[in-house]
Amino acid sequence: MVQRVTAMILALAVLVHLVTIIGAVRGGLSAAEILGRTHGNGAWFAFYVVFALSAGLHGAIGLRNIAAETIGLRGRGADLAWLAIGLVTAGFGIRAAYGLFA
Repeated sequence: MVQRVTAMILALAVLVHLVTIIGAVRGGLSAAEILGRTHGNGAWFAFYVVFALSAGLHGAIGLRNIAAETIGLRGRGADLAWLAIGLVTAGFGIRAAYGLFA
C-alpha cells in the first residue's frame, strides 16, 4: 500500500516538475529568473519537500525489495534500515529544495 501511494505521489510530482521545466524553458526563462521565482516561495518549497520524501521512500522500498529477493535480507531490522536510508536520501533532496527557497 505504501509503495503504491509513494509511486502515485512521485509520478504526479515528476509530471508537475517536467511540465514546469518545459514551460519555463519554452517561455525563455533563464536559470537566474527561475531561481528568482522559486526563492522564498513556500508553495514550491512544500512541493519539493513532498517530491523529495516520495522519491527517497520510493527508492528505499525498491531497494528493500531487491535486497529481499537477491540476498534474502528481510525482517523488521532490514525494513528500518531501508526506511532510514530513504529518509536520509529524502533529506538530501529537502536540503537542495531549502537551498532554492532560502
